[in-house]
Amino acid sequence: MNLDAIDKKLLLLLQTDSKKTTKELSVKLHLSVTAVYERVKKLEREGIIDKYVVLLNKAKIAKGFIVFCHIKLIQHTQDFLTTFESQVTQLPEVLECYHVSGDYDYILKIVVQDMPAYREFLVTKLTTLQHIGSTQSTFMISEVKNTTVVTI
Repeated sequence: MNLDAIDKKLLLLLQTDSKKTTKELSVKLHLSVTAVYERVKKLEREGIIDKYVVLLNKAKIAKGFIVFCHIKLIQHTQDFLTTFESQVTQLPEVLECYHVSGDYDYILKIVVQDMPAYREFLVTKLTTLQHIGSTQSTFMISEVKNTTVVTI
């Protein structure tokens, strides 16, 4: 699907605040409410708009300790990869998991309450997963940039 300038502006507005009403969007885009509604529905049908979510303030819900954990598997067979990916997706503390190139096989973004909670997670959950050869944890000191907006 080719996105025109209005689609791009609409997507930027929605990424910034998805609670904006169709009326509010129509004013900003200088379009009718119906035209904006139809564009949004088309973007949803095409899968460009994947879903709408609420972003939580992690510190206010006692999940402000963020860890980036690098994982190296003992082997790179399809079975080991599939098994690890299946198991790691079941861990609610893991917000993101990426299969990467380089010295490690995966990078996980993990959120927990604090260092003792991370230790508990590491010992009782993460290192019990099959096929993990080694882990390296990096702890967030401060958040410099965190955005969900993708520029089009």
